[in-house]
Formats: sequence, C-alpha cells, structure tokens
Amino acid sequence: MAGTWRPALARSVILRHDRVRGVDLLVLPERVVVLRGSAGSVLGLCDGECEVDEIVRELACRHPDAPVADEVPGFLAALRSEGWLR
Repeated sequence: MAGTWRPALARSVILRHDRVRGVDLLVLPERVVVLRGSAGSVLGLCDGECEVDEIVRELACRHPDAPVADEVPGFLAALRSEGWLR
C-alpha cells in the first residue's frame, strides 16, 4: 500500500473543521465522522499528489517523537477500506 499510492479523499467525502467544537470532520453523504487527535492533519495531506511515504516523512518532520511510520500507513489503509480514500 505504501510507496506509489497517492491517497485522496473520495469524491463524496469532504474534510471540514468545526470551529465551534474545535474538531475536524469527514462529511459523508449520509453521516459525519468526528476525527480525533491529528487525523485531520493527516488527511489534509491526502491531496492525490503525495505518496504515502511522502506523507509519512512530512508528518515525521512535524512530529518527530510520534510513531508516524508505524501508525499512519495503517490509518490510511483503514480509511481506504471504508471507501473514504481513493
């Protein structure tokens, strides 16, 4: 999965920030998913241009002590299996 996959939000999915609640949301056709932690910043990098490895490198620079390389690819794979990423 890592390597050449360039994740992007599926056409029916929108990433939004709820300023009132201070959380990021994935707005889907019939539901809203509240994102926790840094999930919104991870998905903000999923523009269809950057490969997974590039996203991991960028996040590792931003958060040097976080286990980015261990967690981000699995997180993206899970969202892809839900149909939220293409």
